[in-house]
Amino acid sequence: MDSDQEKKAAAAKSLQWIKDGMLVGLGSGSTAAHMIRGLGEKVIEGLSIKGVPSSDTTAELAREAGIPLISLEEAGTLDINIDGADEFDAKLQLIKGGGGALLREKIVAYNSRINVVITDSAKQVERLGKFKLPIETIPFATKNIITELDKMELRPVLRKKGDDAYETDESNYIVDVDVFKQNDLVGLNNALINIPGVVETGLFLDTTHVIIMGKDDGTVVFEK
Repeated sequence: MDSDQEKKAAAAKSLQWIKDGMLVGLGSGSTAAHMIRGLGEKVIEGLSIKGVPSSDTTAELAREAGIPLISLEEAGTLDINIDGADEFDAKLQLIKGGGGALLREKIVAYNSRINVVITDSAKQVERLGKFKLPIETIPFATKNIITELDKMELRPVLRKKGDDAYETDESNYIVDVDVFKQNDLVGLNNALINIPGVVETGLFLDTTHVIIMGKDDGTVVFEK
């Protein structure tokens, strides 16, 4: 089965976790998009929920699907957050941020009681890092941060959109680095966050409670 069918299967399964009256974090990316469309159908059928989007693109998609939206400030703590991932391992650790929404995604995850991650089977890895780790940086400091990351032998590359630096929804830059040979991801994450001008990293090491993976014509559920 192709990856898109697996994404659809995982997204459809995740809707079982959403109950009437919930405040729901709406993730970003292609798998989350399937979930949002499915959730929109449930809302049209009478499900009463409110969504908090993790990106401008997600907000637009959710509005098109008929999902009522509120701000994180209005919501406070969310009942559940459903989002995708670029990679996950056996410890339910993730790399996220391929689509550039990692900062808001991490904020929404932090402020949610339950985090459900939906993926296709290609995202399951034995070791994180084949997918480059995105780091969100303040433009003012990015050149210096890249120099620092070079010294750490992380092979940093400034993400581009055409000829210009890619800009996030928060008007920051993304630097993608190679962490495949890193054995201490917690230590690495702490070291990265401590560099002035680094806003956030795409390492989601302890936020995930459930992973729903589309596999062939069904789903596999991993729980902490």
